[in-house]
Amino acid sequence: MVLRGRLVLGLHTLMTLLSLQEVGAIKADHMGSYGPAFYQSYDGAGQFTYDFDGEQLFSVDLKKREAVWRLPEFGNFAYFDPQSGLVSIAMIKAHLEDLVKRSNGTRAPNVSPRVAVLPKSHVQLGEPNVLICIVDKIFPPVINITWLRNGHPVTQGVTQSSFYAQPDHLFRKFHYLTFVPLVDDFYDCKVEHWGLDQPLFQHWEPQVPTALPDTTGTLVCALGLVLGLGGFLGGITLIITGTCLSSTPRCSGGLGEEGDGPSERSKCETPFSFLASF
Repeated sequence: MVLRGRLVLGLHTLMTLLSLQEVGAIKADHMGSYGPAFYQSYDGAGQFTYDFDGEQLFSVDLKKREAVWRLPEFGNFAYFDPQSGLVSIAMIKAHLEDLVKRSNGTRAPNVSPRVAVLPKSHVQLGEPNVLICIVDKIFPPVINITWLRNGHPVTQGVTQSSFYAQPDHLFRKFHYLTFVPLVDDFYDCKVEHWGLDQPLFQHWEPQVPTALPDTTGTLVCALGLVLGLGGFLGGITLIITGTCLSSTPRCSGGLGEEGDGPSERSKCETPFSFLASF
């Protein structure tokens, strides 16, 4: 009883601190958490994970019975005894069996997952790359994900992550495919889940800019040359027209007295002219 009271008190204290943090009274720079851990009756599968700042560091799979680091390099700096994770999964399994009895075997509804495929880096033909299939909104965490290249299954260069638990109690999973993009190849991420009436295929193929044919390029160059020549001739025309107008004689002076001829001062003046020749 004393131990149970301490556990209840510890849980209450933790919930109090979390509530204060939500209202801004306490702020944490970093957060590490054991879990989420789960066990499911189907196929006897279970998983225990450790997260740091929302990123998964490692997981313990019930079937593998070993700690699998999210990045292999993490295992060079730390160690985790997988037995601790297996004990946590065993406790969850015992509680699950009790909860199933209390709920009269009522099952949770299946959720249709969402799928997206994207390359890890900018795609260049002939350059190695990695395709990432992101499967989100998974529940329950029982899913089959495969890669297809030109309609045929691919098994080489394929890796995957464990399940990522989300705040909405759904799961996310990543599938990776190392490949060399070629212009005629296309890929599909095939997802099978209880929430889907049929397998879901997410298509991807490299987007290669289409080069203009030689005849089209020649036509574009010829059209540009014609337009440039037309503009040049138009400019010459405007210059010549302005020159002719400025060369028209301008007469000054007036008539003498009535009946007389033109005044002695009457004369026509021709201004200087400019002739442009090309």
